[in-house]
Amino acid sequence: MQSLLENINEVAAKFAKLFTVVCVAVLAGCGGGRDGQLPSAQFVSPNEGPGPQYVVGPLDTLEIFVWRQVELSRSVTVRPDGRFSMPLIDDIAATGKTPTQLARDIEEQLVNYVQSPIVTVIVGGFTGPFAQQVRVVGSAAAPAAIPYRANMTLLDVMISVGGLTEFAAGNSSTLARIENGVQREYTVRLDDLLRDGDVTANVKIEPGDVIIVPESFF
Repeated sequence: MQSLLENINEVAAKFAKLFTVVCVAVLAGCGGGRDGQLPSAQFVSPNEGPGPQYVVGPLDTLEIFVWRQVELSRSVTVRPDGRFSMPLIDDIAATGKTPTQLARDIEEQLVNYVQSPIVTVIVGGFTGPFAQQVRVVGSAAAPAAIPYRANMTLLDVMISVGGLTEFAAGNSSTLARIENGVQREYTVRLDDLLRDGDVTANVKIEPGDVIIVPESFF
């Protein structure tokens, strides 16, 4: 009798989960939920030109070279607050600037101490601000925030995070993207792409995209 009751409870729990999934799907459909699907992208872009300019973010490593000023040239790490310090400059904001913009800002600060300073900023240990990262959360093998690379596609992102877990509901995944100041959500078919090799499921990735991979109930 106890075994029978356990079986009944298990079946009831499964039906409850299924009912929840159906309700969520219906509500999403009624409310407009997601914004559809993105157009397919080629695995290798025909135009391998430069992408959007890289801007410095917290925890980036910077090599600052001041011409003919060895004592001022050094390697620094951008603090979590987006600033760093160097000789003669207590604090300078770095986050959100390109390396060239940052070099010009340093020159403006140093002109009070050095005649006609010439500064070059070289970025290493790329992290970038959130707007330059692609974040993958949920049932990916290794969820992570990765720096955006020019011409990146969904396949490139999933390779970086090691693919999906065994229990991932890949075809129910969502890609959240900010477009003209508005967050939009698109369905991405990760199962079709990674497990079935469907090339039409590959899409172009933009800086700041967030990919959410849910877990399958069954």
